[in-house]
Amino acid sequence: MSDLISVEQAIEQLRKHHLPVRTELIPIRNALGRRLAKPIIAQVARPPTAMSAMDGYAVRLEDVRTEGARLKVIGDAPAGRPFHGHVRSGTAVRIFTGSVVPDGADHITIQENAKRDGDDVIILEQTEVARHIRQAAIDFGIDDILVASGTMLEPIHLALAAASNNAAIDVDVPLRVGLLSNGDELRQPGTDLQPGEIINSNPFGLAGLIERWGGEAVQLGVAADDIESIQSRIDAADVDIIVPIGGASVGDHDHMHAAFTGRGFEPVFRKVAVRPGKPTWFSRKTDTLVLGLPGNPASALVCAQLFLAPLLGQDWRPSLVPARLTQKIDANGPREHFMRARLYVGPEGDVRATPASSQDSSLLSTFATHSALIRRLPHDPPANNNEIVSVLPLLAFV
Repeated sequence: MSDLISVEQAIEQLRKHHLPVRTELIPIRNALGRRLAKPIIAQVARPPTAMSAMDGYAVRLEDVRTEGARLKVIGDAPAGRPFHGHVRSGTAVRIFTGSVVPDGADHITIQENAKRDGDDVIILEQTEVARHIRQAAIDFGIDDILVASGTMLEPIHLALAAASNNAAIDVDVPLRVGLLSNGDELRQPGTDLQPGEIINSNPFGLAGLIERWGGEAVQLGVAADDIESIQSRIDAADVDIIVPIGGASVGDHDHMHAAFTGRGFEPVFRKVAVRPGKPTWFSRKTDTLVLGLPGNPASALVCAQLFLAPLLGQDWRPSLVPARLTQKIDANGPREHFMRARLYVGPEGDVRATPASSQDSSLLSTFATHSALIRRLPHDPPANNNEIVSVLPLLAFV
């Protein structure tokens, strides 16, 4: 085990030790926000046959090329009750939006362009091009793949599943992720704070990210600054991944890593060459993983994006985009640096990135206005205004 590894090495270790994901078949009404395990495949075509796009009359185009043409109405076709005859020369069928187009018809004369006269209809406008028919399968056909596996399901995906006659779909069973805070100074929101006490805010933001990434967040509470308290929380945890927050530095009261080691968790890596978040660590015991995050709010959120998201199947690296700097930034040091930044579209349509004025790892409010990270590799030289840099949009943060 290396004491300090790179970001890429850390991600590869996380991928190597990932947990197998179980799947389940659930009704589509319960699938919002879940990750799709198998693609949604159309069981029917949409529309299943040619359908009218307007209210009017189903006719043959050849019969309505002349204004004033008179056609005999031989029936009607309300939606859901198709007309079973055949439209022949000189005939028409009254039709409505969503009705099946009867055999023989290749055009819909809209009702505004027709005048009913007893059993006849008079065409008020000559027509040269067939219109107002939705052909079969113009939306999708049988066996079309409508939503790819791995998709986090949004309302449109559920609508597609329903429209394609899928009442239930296969989704991943969410991994249970336990959030374990540590610190005698931590208090819950709404507390009347005493000197030296602070609000335990990290679990709330992290829980939101976990849910966005398809996991199930479980609050394991706050352990005191001693090994026994931490280990009692470990023993009671019924989760797939434990995420300890804080307690991994080198102070006299930082016992988190030792507590897990004492419970048989085998270290995989202890530190990552990254800013912010060097104290990020990873251990494993049989089928339970432990990803330790730094206690500083910005560090915790950034390292969750970098390292927890991949454990939940959300590799951020393909989401990197180029952006043009709006100001100069200094040369980078030996650790990979992820700088909080604000993205916007410039007047020429290019993506531009403005680094936050302060990159202090304790600052949480920065994320409210700077929902992106500029990626700076170790020993990158200074980057000037208008230079292109690699940026990670933090879409789950907004």
